[in-house]
Amino acid sequence: MSMIKRSMLSLSAAAVAVAFTAVAASAASPWGKWKRPNGDIAKVWQCGGGMCGAIEKGKRKGFVMFKGIKKAGNAWKGDMKHPEMPGFMTFNGTVSMVGGDKLKVQGCAIGNSMCDAETWVRVK
Repeated sequence: MSMIKRSMLSLSAAAVAVAFTAVAASAASPWGKWKRPNGDIAKVWQCGGGMCGAIEKGKRKGFVMFKGIKKAGNAWKGDMKHPEMPGFMTFNGTVSMVGGDKLKVQGCAIGNSMCDAETWVRVK
């Protein structure tokens, strides 16, 4: 095999490896659009060194559920609001990936004595 063909083959293999790595990394990322159990579509994005999430499609469109929650181990933690609760109420929120296509969103009140969670599914 000529030197040019070997070089092209090496470059092709490298390009495939980079593309595969990028796809695998994005599949495990929390950033993107998610479907809530009630059918709403929420958008999750990186903001201010943390994570933000808001309803993008649904009856409370534009409602910000969490803003700037911080990475803590394998999850993000911080103040969270629920679209069906009064706006002044905040909860101890935790967001964590469940595999590559699910996001567990949990809010707790009164410390961690009363918690509720829902699982969001990635919108493809």
